[in-house]
Amino acid sequence: MTPEQVAAASKPAVLALGEAYGRCPSTLRRARLLGISGWAFYITGRAGALGDVRAETAAAALGFIAPEAVADGWEGAARTVRPLEVAAASLAECCRWGEDRLADLPHLDRLVDLVERAVTAADASAMPLFAAWRAMPSPAVTPAGRLAAGLRLLREHFTGAHLVAVRASGMTPLEAVLAGPEGESGAIACGWPPPYPPVGPLVRRRLWAEAVTDRLVAPAFVALGPAGGAELVELLATARTRTES
Repeated sequence: MTPEQVAAASKPAVLALGEAYGRCPSTLRRARLLGISGWAFYITGRAGALGDVRAETAAAALGFIAPEAVADGWEGAARTVRPLEVAAASLAECCRWGEDRLADLPHLDRLVDLVERAVTAADASAMPLFAAWRAMPSPAVTPAGRLAAGLRLLREHFTGAHLVAVRASGMTPLEAVLAGPEGESGAIACGWPPPYPPVGPLVRRRLWAEAVTDRLVAPAFVALGPAGGAELVELLATARTRTES
């Protein structure tokens, strides 16, 4: 497989596995222990790696979430706890989820190696969230915890690349969400209020942006080689199937 093919084929599993911990009841309990809402934990748990920035900066880095919705979560958390503390708690929950759900995967050590090599090789240019998360100290001490943390990092890399590609296509983040698989329900979930622009003219641009996303992420997989890339895709598919069953 070429690096671009690996990027395209691995993307669905990376996106799903990289955020799965956020739906775990234990993760949501962590938010309550910090004294903040689940939404504040999600927003600050992602953007908090940037440190004590303004809500506008967090919104620019997240990209696909409406600025007003980001501000609600960011400022709600900031009244109680510092952003980096929320980010650290979010990462700890990610690793804990990995230890609970990924420890019995076949060829776990090999998958960890492939994911971590891709994370290390990834280019963080124009992707501040990915860069910030890659610089965060990880509490993971087991292979399963390391895998969960690595998948989260790869997810931020894909998401950051897609934001760059969307803007290069001439679409706004809202237009990209509307043209995506979830359509208006996705826009609502991301805090964008109606009315919405027509979707039809956006579909071709969205497809172009997806292809550019794969090209931007592809360098992360060069170091794996064709065989290693194909192995990564296969192991990720198995991991996704097991965690969703």
